[in-house]
Amino acid sequence: MTLPPVAVTGLGMITPAGNDTESTWRGVCAGRSTARTVPELYGCAIDFACQVTGIDLADAVGGRTVYRMGRYVRFAVLAAEEAVADAGLSPAGWDGTRVAVVIGTSSAGSTGLYEQSVALTNRGPEATSPLGTLLTVPNMAAAEVAIRLRTTGPSLAPCTACSSGATALSVARDLLVTGQCDIALAGATESIIDRLALTGFARSGAGAMRAGEEPPAISRPFAADRRGLVMGEGAAVMVLEREADALARNVAPRALLAGTGATTDAYHPTSPRPDGSVARAAVDAALRDAGWCAADVGHVNAHGTSTLLNDAAEAGLIARAYPHRPPVTAPKGVLGHCMGAAGAIEAGLTVLTLQHGLVPPVANLTAPAPEFDIDCVTKQPRRVRVSRAVSHSFGFGGHNAVLAFQHA
Repeated sequence: MTLPPVAVTGLGMITPAGNDTESTWRGVCAGRSTARTVPELYGCAIDFACQVTGIDLADAVGGRTVYRMGRYVRFAVLAAEEAVADAGLSPAGWDGTRVAVVIGTSSAGSTGLYEQSVALTNRGPEATSPLGTLLTVPNMAAAEVAIRLRTTGPSLAPCTACSSGATALSVARDLLVTGQCDIALAGATESIIDRLALTGFARSGAGAMRAGEEPPAISRPFAADRRGLVMGEGAAVMVLEREADALARNVAPRALLAGTGATTDAYHPTSPRPDGSVARAAVDAALRDAGWCAADVGHVNAHGTSTLLNDAAEAGLIARAYPHRPPVTAPKGVLGHCMGAAGAIEAGLTVLTLQHGLVPPVANLTAPAPEFDIDCVTKQPRRVRVSRAVSHSFGFGGHNAVLAFQHA
C-alpha cells in the first residue's frame, strides 16, 4: 500500500558550511571543502575536521538552561527553532500534545563522556561535572528540543549510525500518517570532533590522514584516489506535517517526503555488502512506497563518504538502480562526514535541490573513478529541473535508509 506523502514545511540547519539553512546551501553550492586544522587535535594522527564556526553557541541558544546542553544538543535546538520559524509555527500556537520530536544521533554523547573521563583521570572526582550524565546520554537532543518548544507528544532518538537522520525522518513520517501526531520535528545532530573519536577513526582505517595534503583537499567522494572520510559535525531538522494540514493553514511546502525504505546488510560491522544488493533493496522499497519507478528519479544525493569500500559499493548500486544516469552529488566533500546528522543534512539539501533546480557539485572531484558509471556533478552547480529525488544514507552495522522526495 502506498502511503500519502507528508509535507516538509520547515527546514533548519547548522553545518560547517553555514549557521543556518541559507548559508549552508550557499556553501555547499560553492563546492569548497570546509576542512581545517583543529588546534585541540594537535598530536593526533588526524588533526583536522569540518567544524561549525563563526557562532557563539551559548549566546545563540540563550537562556539559563544552555549550560546543561552539550554541543550536539545546542546544534539541535538551533536547527529546530529555525525549522519551526520557517514553517510559520510557534509553540504558543500549537497543541503540544500533538507535536512529536524525533532527533537521531550516532554517538553524540561520546564527547561528553570522553571529556568527563579525562577530567576524572587527570584531576579526580571533584573535577567532573554534576551534569555529566546529561552531557553523555544521546537522547538529550530530543529531550531538550521538546522542553524548549513545549512539546509533549512522542519524543524519540533513533540511532542507526550514519543513517540516523534518515531513520528519524522515516519514523516521523510514520507517526504522522498513523495519526499519532499532527506535527513532527525530525532530523539529527552530531558533534564528536575530539581526540578519542578521531584517533578511533584513524586506527580503524576509515578516517583519512594528511599524507602530504592540506585538509581542504582530502575529502573527495567517488574519486579514484579517495583515501577515507573527514569528520564533520552539525544538525538539520525538518518540520513535517500532513499535506492537507499544511494547505489548510495556507503554507506552501518546501517539498513532499513521498517514500522511505530501510534494510540491513547483515554482512559486517563496518564494511558494506560489496554488491550493494541489500542497499539496493532499500532503494526499491523507497520507490515502491512513493509509487515511483526508477526512471522517475531525477537526482541522487549520495552517501558518498570518500572511503574505498563504501564509495565503490554505492557507485555500483547507483549505476544499477538508476541506469538512466541522473545527476549525483555527495555533500561530504564540502561538509565532511557529519555522522549521525549526515542523513538529515543531506535530506535537507535534497529538498533545496528540488526547490532551486540546482544540484551542488562534489568538492575536490574532477571526474568519478573510471570504473564508476555515474554522472557526478563537478566543479560548479548544475542547473537541472528536478521533480523527484532520493537521498541515500548508509551506516556502520549495515543500516541502509533511503528517502524519496518530490517537488511540492
